[in-house]
Amino acid sequence: MTLLDTAHAAMEAAPEDTTKRMAFYERVTDSELFLVLETEPVDDKFIPAVFEVEAEKYALVFDTDARMSEFTQAATPYLAASGRQITAMLAGKGIGLGVNLAVAPSSMLLPATAVDWLQQTLGAGPEAQEATPSAIYPPGQLPETLISALDAKMATMAGMAKYAYLAQIEYENRPRSHVLAFIAAIPEAESAMASAISEALTFSGIEAGSLDVIFLTAQNPLSGSLAKHGLRFDLPEPPKQKERRVEIPGSDPDKPPILR
Repeated sequence: MTLLDTAHAAMEAAPEDTTKRMAFYERVTDSELFLVLETEPVDDKFIPAVFEVEAEKYALVFDTDARMSEFTQAATPYLAASGRQITAMLAGKGIGLGVNLAVAPSSMLLPATAVDWLQQTLGAGPEAQEATPSAIYPPGQLPETLISALDAKMATMAGMAKYAYLAQIEYENRPRSHVLAFIAAIPEAESAMASAISEALTFSGIEAGSLDVIFLTAQNPLSGSLAKHGLRFDLPEPPKQKERRVEIPGSDPDKPPILR
């Protein structure tokens, strides 16, 4: 069972539960998917293999390369990309997604309207605003689904920031709201991180805008207040590069050089 299988099973078990349905769509967008292509890419240009099912067009994606191979039963050109990227490629073209067809419990058809909806939802990113904070408070009651969604999103942000705090914040001339503050984030990653948190809000059924996202240095005085009152999330460390040592022939007495 993959994470996509699990999310699909939860959705199927409670078809009236909007939260579980949204969680499945979030898993589709976050997963690395293997998109079957018509031919090998040429100059970074590629054509998805499109099939008709009941007069509707579908591109085929699988959440593991083994499942793709099981379906195609042959060497197949493909593109590995996130569901988010694939959705952006196909939106507006009248092409749906055939997900894990005939090879997994999560086998299903997402029509073109669902692909377009996903892209519209993902495209509604966060808006930049300016405000002056005046006070920090402990976080209030938030749905467990949101906390879990935030935790899952931040698990994908290895090395992008040291940690984050969830708290309530009060601004001058603005009502109190919740804030997620990333500490010592990589500047180039800030836009993608804010968008990921916006997605977590959307797919958790929480109105976007009910959670502010800010980026602070560890030396900022506000970081100290957040450390006292906020709920801390530790982001994973980036994977360590394996050190590759090149030995000079003959430098190890137990491995004398071979003369030819």
